[in-house]
Amino acid sequence: MCPHQPPCPPHDAPDRDAARTLARHPEQGWSLLCNGVVVFEDTGELLPDGEVIAPQRPIARSATPAV
Repeated sequence: MCPHQPPCPPHDAPDRDAARTLARHPEQGWSLLCNGVVVFEDTGELLPDGEVIAPQRPIARSATPAV
């Protein structure tokens, strides 16, 4: 699927987000990567096989100090 060298990581690789961006649509909140993955601005992903990866937002820490 990837026409350049070195090839982008496949959609099922742990580093799939390192693939080159083919199309950006910031007004709609998504980008298409060279490996067929659609990445959303909320960090969610849609893989070419239809699998959905839930957003990976950082967990907010409590402002209250631990005792």
